[in-house]
Amino acid sequence: MKKLLTGNEAIARGAYEAGCLIASAYPGTPSTEILENVSQYREIYSEWSTNEKVALEVGCGASIAGARALVAMKHVGLNVAADPLFTIAYEGVNGGLVIITADEPGMHSSQNEQDNRLYAAHAKVAMVEPADSQECKDFIKEAFEISERFDTPVLFRVTTRVCHSKGLVELKDRKEVGIKEYVKDLRKYIMVPANAKVKHVEIEKERLPKLQEYSNTTSLNRIEYNDKSIGIIANGISYYHAKEVFKDKASYLKIGFSYPLPDKLIREFAEQVDKLYVIEENEPYMENFIKAMGIDCIGKEVLPICGELSPEIIRKALLGEEERESYTLDMEIPARPPTLCAGCPHRGIFYEVSKYKDKIIATSDIGCYTLGMAPPLGVGDTVICMGAGISAGIGFDRVNKKANRNKKVFGFVGDSTFFHSGITGLIDGIYNGTNMVIVILDNRTTGMTGHQENPGTGRNILGEQAPMIDIESLVKAVGIKEENIRVTDPYNLKETREAVKDAYESEEPFVIITKRPCALIKEVQRARRGLYCEVDQEKCRKCKACLRIGCPAISFRDNVISVDRAQCNGCSICLQVCPFDAIELKGKAGDFHVQ
Repeated sequence: MKKLLTGNEAIARGAYEAGCLIASAYPGTPSTEILENVSQYREIYSEWSTNEKVALEVGCGASIAGARALVAMKHVGLNVAADPLFTIAYEGVNGGLVIITADEPGMHSSQNEQDNRLYAAHAKVAMVEPADSQECKDFIKEAFEISERFDTPVLFRVTTRVCHSKGLVELKDRKEVGIKEYVKDLRKYIMVPANAKVKHVEIEKERLPKLQEYSNTTSLNRIEYNDKSIGIIANGISYYHAKEVFKDKASYLKIGFSYPLPDKLIREFAEQVDKLYVIEENEPYMENFIKAMGIDCIGKEVLPICGELSPEIIRKALLGEEERESYTLDMEIPARPPTLCAGCPHRGIFYEVSKYKDKIIATSDIGCYTLGMAPPLGVGDTVICMGAGISAGIGFDRVNKKANRNKKVFGFVGDSTFFHSGITGLIDGIYNGTNMVIVILDNRTTGMTGHQENPGTGRNILGEQAPMIDIESLVKAVGIKEENIRVTDPYNLKETREAVKDAYESEEPFVIITKRPCALIKEVQRARRGLYCEVDQEKCRKCKACLRIGCPAISFRDNVISVDRAQCNGCSICLQVCPFDAIELKGKAGDFHVQ
């Protein structure tokens, strides 16, 4: 049977067919849908872990215990998981261990464009790269076999286009491989220095040479001879881009097993073609290896190192042909910068903090609330990585004191990010007596990646009831005084305003927790569908105070302030900021309950 699947769906299917038993992940675009789909196969235990490091450690434990384990994350997530990655590379596996890194050339939803192929060479683990949905499914199955055959974790590298593009996939039955016997082996699984020294030598002298030979013989790397005047070495989606441009006017070496790279196969291919191009997105990973072998090739001197590749970019760079116009529009598409949604619960806290923005430094974090930086709210000075909304604020606070800058630091973090890596920053701030304000924005979901559960939602990945970690109790437990905690409804501006004022004036570590579920959670949408705000045009004085909250449902056109009823969910923030009572709340809310 064949089915149309995205790359992420095909990866999940491959894990199922391979007999995978344990799967863990932290959501992050473009990898999120992998575990969402894996969780539909009840033969596999699936969990959203608190962060990528924990997810990989869960996978490591499962592998050592004897089960096939899959761990998924986006590219920056592997930075978080690098600690266990580099050590499990030494230890090896028992049951197969496959680690998915979903890289994002073009940075559609990421803070950097790192190329995680370099991790494979750094950690000395095998690496596999599919190019389409069928390969995603098939290569996952092969990755588990490689892992167990060569006693190595396998890095499974995909990119945005591979993750989200759809293709026909031939489905097969699940292969039950069971659970391998676990035998206690201190020399293999306990990486004290004496054992690690021995394991490192084993990797260099035994595992890597065997993987090198496999790379030269596996069908994951294949040569396609056509016209030999041009030879192209490509991987992943770049292979299909190249084929669209050159078709059968070039020969191809498609790389699907990319660490170690197939040195003999590359040399054989290079000797058969007149001119050799290396087409790969981002870093010259393959190109550097090929040139180090003394083989002439053309790559990044003509192809960009930044952003995604496309057939048009390749055609212009290698053939000198301008982009071919295919589809045109008769109108200019207006710019649509990202913004907080209408009814977003983060808007209230950012609006009240924005009144202090000349007096504070705001260190923000990764999530929807990053958008608080945008005008007219303008709350945000830094965004680095998950958890740094707190810990970077600690550093800023210390420098402010040394430089005698009279600016309070407000650090922002979401509920899922707080559980991910914000707790450690909070503890650091308390332990070191940092006089900053930590704002935890609890919208009862992992929002920007599409509403996944987290330890504070009371549900697990299957939607089943799970223990709900109470943020307020946790904050108290690690040492924030009760009088320095404010729990507010961010739709209530008076309450939120008082909390911000108290926090600003405090001379001790202070925490504000805003509690209101995301406006896009389905239950919330259904319940608030009947609510909307409406402008009384007779009362409206065109003062534009309501525009300062930055709600996309409010517009000013032809000298008229209006609220788009289709977008509005009746959060009433605009009503509260209007000095002339010109905005009224209409309709009736339904019943809803979000834990």
